Amino acid sequence: MMDNVSETTMFTLSGLSGTTNYRHTLFALTLLCYCVIWLVNLTIIVTIVADKNLHQPMYIFLCNLCINGLYGTAGFYPKFLIDLLSTIHVISYAGCLLQGFVLHSSACTDFSILMVMAYDRYVAICQPLVYHSLMTTQRVCVFVFFAWLIPFYLVFLGSITTLRLSLCGSHIPKIYCINHLVGQLSCSASIAHVIIPAFNYTFYVLHIMFIVWSYMYLLKKCQFSSENRSKFMQTCLPHLFCLITVVVSLLFDLLYMRFGSKKLPQGVNNFMSMEFLIIPPIINPLIYGFKLTKIKNRIMQFLCGKRL
Repeated sequence: MMDNVSETTMFTLSGLSGTTNYRHTLFALTLLCYCVIWLVNLTIIVTIVADKNLHQPMYIFLCNLCINGLYGTAGFYPKFLIDLLSTIHVISYAGCLLQGFVLHSSACTDFSILMVMAYDRYVAICQPLVYHSLMTTQRVCVFVFFAWLIPFYLVFLGSITTLRLSLCGSHIPKIYCINHLVGQLSCSASIAHVIIPAFNYTFYVLHIMFIVWSYMYLLKKCQFSSENRSKFMQTCLPHLFCLITVVVSLLFDLLYMRFGSKKLPQGVNNFMSMEFLIIPPIINPLIYGFKLTKIKNRIMQFLCGKRL
């Protein structure tokens, strides 16, 4: 008998079915990872907020990138930690949609923020004389506002189309919910459910293309100027590493969803699913914390209790 959306109130998550023997060890490692994510991101956020010298466009965007890292991981780790200590791994229909919304919107917001950071670096290096007139406080606030609003709006539209689907199943073969997996359980295809995700994917692929183009242009501009090369290495290289980290991590998950093999060990499948929730939230603030001199000096000053 087929269940429709009104009858499907719970989903089962089978990704943790083979972790019974070492779930306490996995719980400890996951809790440690989540604590590290909070530590490194909160350190960057507090450092930027507390130091007025860091209230500049590049650092404001970085602060939002770290906030988004905490937002996205909050949609996964608490529920995952509870599941590790439970013998029954289920999630409500509303909880599934909410988790899917948080994870999708966080991933999209990453690309939006990285794109405005790329634009900021383009103006700073290629048009330094008009940088302060272009990147005013009001304009930075507008960029930040839309970097959050547009992903939330687009993902919300996708969530609405998922909500309207009739479902013929309640089994999700992963450790978390995303709208794409819920859509796979639908009894019939919906044009809106196909068009809206396709538009969203295209929209953020264009983001990536813009970022790549901007850095190719910057590299071309910097090759004849030692000062610009220094700016690029100091501020753009961390940004480029962050982009690569996010893209590669998401590609792992997308490739697994499309071409994942049931022959792979469950632990490997789980890691591929979790990678974008582990590596970017830790690596991104670490890269900026070590590479950007002002942030590194401010953190060292706080740790050492003296001015550098």
